[in-house]
Amino acid sequence: MGWIILILFLCTMPASAVPKSGLFDLLHMDKIVHFFLFGGTVLLLAYGYYRQKGRISTLALLCLALVVSLYGLGIEFIQKYFTANRSFEMWDVAADAAGALCGALIFGLVGKRFLK
Repeated sequence: MGWIILILFLCTMPASAVPKSGLFDLLHMDKIVHFFLFGGTVLLLAYGYYRQKGRISTLALLCLALVVSLYGLGIEFIQKYFTANRSFEMWDVAADAAGALCGALIFGLVGKRFLK
């Protein structure tokens, strides 16, 4: 739960608090950060689910990825309507969804094998 709140906090910080540099913008670091934050969220949720239930299905992993992606979409709307100097970015939504799907894929392929 703390991780999810941390993501909300980071994604709704004022734009002036976000680092600005040529390299940051050139490498699209914000998209990379979104990818890893939301991929990590799926990994953490999948790990918790697996530890609680002893197994996790592919459908459950996909549902986690979908819910986390929708959370990212919701944050973009929060940025647009409720934060100062922040805006809705479809590329952030795409990075969130790509990270969430990769998190589910990684857990499905690797995570379950290491937890047995």
